[in-house]
Order: sequence, then C-alpha cells, then structure tokens
Amino acid sequence: MTDRRVERRILDSLGLRPDDMVLEIGAGRGNMTELLASCAGLVETVEVDSELVSLLRRKFEGNPKVQVREADILKVPIEAVARAAGREKIKVFGNLPYYITSPCLMHLFRHHAWIEEIVVMVQEEVARRMVAKPASPDYGLLSLTCQYYTQPALLFSIGPKSFSPPPEVRSSLVRMPVSPQRNALGIRGRDEEAFWRLVRTAFSQKRKTLFNNWKGNWEGEKLRQAMETVGVDALARAETLSLNQFAGLFKALRGGDLAGSGEHGAPLISGAGSGRE
Repeated sequence: MTDRRVERRILDSLGLRPDDMVLEIGAGRGNMTELLASCAGLVETVEVDSELVSLLRRKFEGNPKVQVREADILKVPIEAVARAAGREKIKVFGNLPYYITSPCLMHLFRHHAWIEEIVVMVQEEVARRMVAKPASPDYGLLSLTCQYYTQPALLFSIGPKSFSPPPEVRSSLVRMPVSPQRNALGIRGRDEEAFWRLVRTAFSQKRKTLFNNWKGNWEGEKLRQAMETVGVDALARAETLSLNQFAGLFKALRGGDLAGSGEHGAPLISGAGSGRE
C-alpha cells in the first residue's frame, strides 16, 4: 500500500489504545507497522518473506514496541503469542492475499478466545461474502462461519491505485469484533463439531436442496419432521438459512445419529470450540 491517506483511515478504524497488542499479518515494508506502533503498546508483525523480514528488523531495530516474527501466519500459535506478551486479548490486523483468506480466518477463529477484534483487508468480493445475509447472492459457508465467531462489518472499499503495483481488483476493509454465537444458539461445546458437519453437508452441493444433501445421513421422515418443527421448507437450499435456523435444525436432529455421521468429511473447523472459553 502506498496511499498514506488510506493507511491513516485504516489506523483510525482500529481505534487502538496504548495498552493494546496488535498481531499484524503480512507487514510488507512496514508502513502500517509504523502507524500501528504509534498508537498501540506492542505490535508483533508476522512476515513470511525472508528479505522483507531483514528489512523490517533493520527498520525497527531499537523500537521496543515492534517485534518481527518470520513465519507463516497459519503456523503461528496465537495463544502462545498472547500469553508471552502478558495479554488476555489481542487485536489482529492484516492485508490478506486472496489465496490464504479463508485458511487464515479459520486459523484465527480456532483461537478466537484470545482475540478481541480482527480487522482485515481482503478482496472486495470476499468482503461481501463475509457480511452477506441469507438468501443474498454472496451468502454461503464463509458468511456463516464469520458470523458464528464474529460480528463482521464492511467499513470501506479501497481502489487499486492505493497499491503499488495496482492489483486488478478492489479491496475492502472488514472489522470483526469477536463475538462467538455458540451459547446464544444453544449449541453445547461437545456438539460443535457435529454442528459444523451438518452445515458443511448442507453446502456440499449448492444446487441440491437441504433435504437431498442430508438424506444420505438421516432417515427421510426424521428430516421432514425436523424441518417442519423449525419451519423450514422441504425444498429450501442451504444459502437461504440463517445461523438460528441451522442451529434449530441441528437441535431437532440431535437426538438421532447426528453426532456420529461423518460421511461428508471433517468439520469445517477441526477442533472448533477448543481452547479457552
């Protein structure tokens, strides 16, 4: 990013306090790192490019508020980072490349208990998916997951001219205060993986109805009764259901063989619900 006005706008959006710790994903040449450190108490910046890591270490040598970690963010133990810094909660900021956006968000959600807020810059179409509502064209599995762990809000768009070299797509800044919905939805911790199996199965073939996607796992009459109980049409598709409706269907089906049905693979988030509560 080369647009200082946009950088300042991002900084203002973060609302950093002097005692905040920020985990920065992908520091690049450290422009945002410098701004983050001007407001926060501590910035640990994660960069995978070894040449950029050398540049960053020279740039921030002697600055006690900046720590540079050479690592893949997907392998960074966020709980250990927070503990080492003596923080109960940290904030996360990053400019996420398209190809790691979903894996990176999943990694952060696994460690949500240690994160106060996530603010990320992503490709605009991905941002729309993160905040999309049921029955809208962009709504899908990513929408549900982001809205299960956080309260995502699209802040503003960023044009290609703010970057060098300019990308072919627009970007957007998304704020995600961490706000897990498990308790509000009435899903017990031990049932969370089964819940995500149900959701993932629902989206496994988007052109099929929920009934057709699920009928290989549960008896047809049981499915019909569960859908009738929750008020979901038998011909409904996954992209029309809210989190509350998925949770209702899950609880209606839970008395049967739901927890043991895994024909469609692992849950969306392996080990969801683990860690500090």
